[in-house]
Amino acid sequence: MPIKDLLKPEKTFRITGMLRIESEDDRFLGPGRLELLENIIETGSISQAAKQMGMSYKKAWDLVNSMNQHTIKPIVSTQTGGEKGGGTIVTDEGKQLIAAFKKLHEEFQASFDEKIKIFLQS
Repeated sequence: MPIKDLLKPEKTFRITGMLRIESEDDRFLGPGRLELLENIIETGSISQAAKQMGMSYKKAWDLVNSMNQHTIKPIVSTQTGGEKGGGTIVTDEGKQLIAAFKKLHEEFQASFDEKIKIFLQS
């Protein structure tokens, strides 16, 4: 019997999946961290990026620090003080990482969606 025939027709079902990259001791990259990186690019500030996400500065800083500890070159670089004030940038390596993760996520989602269709029809 197909799975869809076991489900109540008045219900709407969805199957979800989440793509994350993790090391043996910590998460490295996922949707939340990706959003943080994109917000840093947009605002030039960890503090402002965190604010946009409703996240504390400390949490955002801890996430940035964790990501940087997983890479050979930093993906986020900060500069404190100075004549123009401090600032934060996502490095070229960080931008490459964002692009690669987005591509991987698109491929993951397409494959996942196809598998779900097959699952629900079986």
